[in-house]
Amino acid sequence: MTHEFKTLVETAIAWKKDNFKVVLATVVALDGSSYRRPGVRMLLNNRGFWKGAVSGGCVEKEVYRESERVFETGQPKMMTYDGRYRLGCEGVLYILLELFNPGEAFIEAFFNGIKNRKPFKISSYYKKEEGEFQGMGSVVDLNAALFSMNADNFPKDERNQLTVFKQNMQPCFKLLIIGAEHDAVKLSQYGLLTGWEVTVVARTSELKSAEHFSGTRLIQLVVPEDITTLNIDNQTAIVLMTHNFAIDLRYLVALKNSNPNYIGLLGATRRRDDLLSQLIDYCPDISDDFLDVIYGPAGIDIGSETPEEIALSIVSEILAVTRNRETYSLRKKSGKIHSKLK
Repeated sequence: MTHEFKTLVETAIAWKKDNFKVVLATVVALDGSSYRRPGVRMLLNNRGFWKGAVSGGCVEKEVYRESERVFETGQPKMMTYDGRYRLGCEGVLYILLELFNPGEAFIEAFFNGIKNRKPFKISSYYKKEEGEFQGMGSVVDLNAALFSMNADNFPKDERNQLTVFKQNMQPCFKLLIIGAEHDAVKLSQYGLLTGWEVTVVARTSELKSAEHFSGTRLIQLVVPEDITTLNIDNQTAIVLMTHNFAIDLRYLVALKNSNPNYIGLLGATRRRDDLLSQLIDYCPDISDDFLDVIYGPAGIDIGSETPEEIALSIVSEILAVTRNRETYSLRKKSGKIHSKLK
């Protein structure tokens, strides 16, 4: 959710430059089930526009109507949305509405944290009933420094009488694509649509240029060993798609002491086995933890054929690995990836 919150902060900054008043809506509690869980947010301004959503699209107009009171008074308020009677859904949403007016200190600290891939926390204080109550509002903890969503309203003593919804926010999830051929273009597009930060590592001999990777960070590394300078952490997925066995092996060796969330290998199971065999020969002390995050062939078994379908398969597997969901991974197949043509 960090990338969603980052987008809302960027949007609020732009709206404030146009002298709009801005309200942040946060789902802080849920009875039953809903399209999105607590922690989802949307941003609204006093000119009738909003960014993001707290549901599949059925709640947003009501949120805007309720936010008009906050635009007028500047005071946080709670609203509820009971989908059982209006839509036949099973859940009741509890939504905190508050002015979003962070100070310059928050903006500087927030984007420094995003750049340096630092986690942070958001605590939203609320009462689980409709109305305006003293002390309500959200506080962001950035490296032990506390900032209010509204610089003019920092909740203090009244917070002890309220319920708090706490959310730990990890660094933005990053997809690191090693290779810049046609299939890398498709994978980068799907990664961006998912909301990930995407970095593409290219060799000078590869055909695609920066114009093919709009929205991504394109880097040319002279040698694979420089890959460790790219700040790889456990919120990073890596896909090796250079289509060159020797180059892929050099990258794997260079990555051996890193801590990515996922490493995907393209190609057949025999190619994967050969890569892993030579990797172990070069690095006999390599850890089991590192080997466990290697998925080859990359992707889940959905019968992918085209570059777009393969990209979808890989992104799906990365999501499943990240969210600890079981799927049928292609790395579990002992035979060929593709079915026989009829």
